[in-house]
Amino acid sequence: MIIAIIPARAGSKKVPKKNIKPLGGYPLIAYTILAAKKSKKINRVIVSTDSREIANIAERYGAEVPFLRPKKFATDQSTDLEFISHFLAWFKKEEGNIPKLLVHLRPTTPLREPLLIDNAIGYINKNKSATSLRSVHEMPESPRKAFEINNQFLTGLFPNDPRQEYYNLPRQAFPPAYHPNGYVDIVKPKFVMDNGTLHGPKILAFITPFTTEIDNSQDFEYLQFIIQTKGHHLYEELKNNQNKI
Repeated sequence: MIIAIIPARAGSKKVPKKNIKPLGGYPLIAYTILAAKKSKKINRVIVSTDSREIANIAERYGAEVPFLRPKKFATDQSTDLEFISHFLAWFKKEEGNIPKLLVHLRPTTPLREPLLIDNAIGYINKNKSATSLRSVHEMPESPRKAFEINNQFLTGLFPNDPRQEYYNLPRQAFPPAYHPNGYVDIVKPKFVMDNGTLHGPKILAFITPFTTEIDNSQDFEYLQFIIQTKGHHLYEELKNNQNKI
């Protein structure tokens, strides 16, 4: 069995109620639920949340919410490993087994293609040595050109690079770098439970087009502009269903 797990805790300081904030008139989480339900390889779609309000909205859009996540696993400091381990322990206790794969879909990356989710599932199924899969897109600049600030002065992040002022070299002087984008991550429940780690040493790279993740109100405004000017099939389907919040 392949299950999509969608995390949606209530607390969000930068954007209050981010996971259910309307995007195009529909709660943000609805886009991820719909993308998961349109996958041909995902068997069930489950939301892990600590909020009854989020649970009710998730159920309205077709997800299962069989439990409320304990608050101790839904803080600003909570890790993905914590909520996934909680889910797997619950699932094994209640259903007597564990899924073959767990497809981790974050609501904050709302505009997905279900076909790419299915391609990612097929990709990890063909790579038996992989301990997990993470989606990434290529970064426009290498992190080797970035700085941190120490005592008001810029300091390169790679002090062991032997090249003089390596951070001023052209982009082509560095290998491509990739940013994890939350489009589709896949973990193997047996590996997680046996090892107590989420992704393990062999993380399969799944490259997607550049993807906007929502971290602040400006990201919301940008994606609002995108769906209103360019459209998106998930947005159109939500409109057709006429199930606004």
